Amino acid sequence: MTDTNRLSQRAMAFVLAGGRGSRLHELTDLRVKPAVYFGGKTRIVDFALSNALNSGIRKMAIATQYKAHSLIRHCQRGWTFFRAERNEFLDILPASQRVSEDMWYRGTADAVTQNVDIIDSYDVDYVVILAGDHIYKMDYEIMLRQHVESKADVTIGCLTVPREEATAFGVMAVDEDSNITSFLEKPADPPSTPEDPTKALASMGIYVFNWKFLRELLRKDAGDTNSTHDFGNDLIPEIVKNGKAVAHRFDDSCVRNEGAPAYWRDVGTVDAFWQANIDLTDFTPELDLWDKQWPVWTYSEGVPPAKFIHDEKDRRGMAISSMVSGGCVISGTEVRNSLLFTNVHTNSFAVLDHSVVLPDVVVNRSARLRKCVIDRAVNIPAGLVVGEDPTEDAKFFRVTEKGTTLITQPMVDKWEAAQ
Repeated sequence: MTDTNRLSQRAMAFVLAGGRGSRLHELTDLRVKPAVYFGGKTRIVDFALSNALNSGIRKMAIATQYKAHSLIRHCQRGWTFFRAERNEFLDILPASQRVSEDMWYRGTADAVTQNVDIIDSYDVDYVVILAGDHIYKMDYEIMLRQHVESKADVTIGCLTVPREEATAFGVMAVDEDSNITSFLEKPADPPSTPEDPTKALASMGIYVFNWKFLRELLRKDAGDTNSTHDFGNDLIPEIVKNGKAVAHRFDDSCVRNEGAPAYWRDVGTVDAFWQANIDLTDFTPELDLWDKQWPVWTYSEGVPPAKFIHDEKDRRGMAISSMVSGGCVISGTEVRNSLLFTNVHTNSFAVLDHSVVLPDVVVNRSARLRKCVIDRAVNIPAGLVVGEDPTEDAKFFRVTEKGTTLITQPMVDKWEAAQ
């Protein structure tokens, strides 16, 4: 298939990035979930945007709502390489009361409805609706091809998951030709796939539409006073009932190394966020951030290389089975199985073990931190010990059921006031 025949050149990506992500608790107090840091130097939203770019899509829009400044600033700094004279765009679409003064985005479908005129101006044939808060690598061109070849009204990206795990998702029942026969939201008894009774198809929140079809569907939905104006609750069930909805399996378009499993993560809880980041320190991580054929694009600060100093007993700057980003200074600190973002500075006799440390954190002398997530720009006091006594930790910090401790600056201030 030549470049001139790529369907992605006639498509746009519409990224839904307005949700807070409340299960991340204090990590989203200041930023929307898609703007949360991930993987040492990227943000969660970079994965959806990079997938679109690498798939050949050069027209994109991001709908924002909740505490969008961090996300908007990141996109302005890291995604400004599009050139309008080449018919490339990345538009940021905050909820701006364009319909009425008291109407923000009422649902995922309404976020698209309120920007119909902008999408019209793109002059595209297809719209790829994306969630901006998942970690995965996927070639949308393959999904677009299936959509066109199957003559579907909507094509829905689906994960193949064990049936017992599917109760947390919207689940598709499909026939042998992947036509969706029913769509069930978080069913107690999920329907299985035709080929494996132990597996189910769960919605990824990725939809491909012909724009003309979707435009008319949105117009009807906007006038329905009983609708919640949501793709999963309203539009998709309507198409399944009265149109042609087709399932696209993530296995068919996942970008991965040969023999590797399909990688998709919802990092919507503190435990899931911690685990997905720590997984990157494995000898061969399932998510390949080193893949030059399918890079994850982001804003890259101009920072010096990481630096490790001191080489004395109990005061050695070292990192083992860890990822350490640029701008970090590891001064006499032992770092093990941890992921450090940009500009983290640590001091002598400190220990970081299985910890995820966001940018601009300072870890002072003799602090010991185990199984922690440390928010951006936190100043860890000298001698603070976290991760060894969960009962004591829970007095000042957020400790999850699985024993991960989240540390923010207001929590540290509370701890210091009690000393």
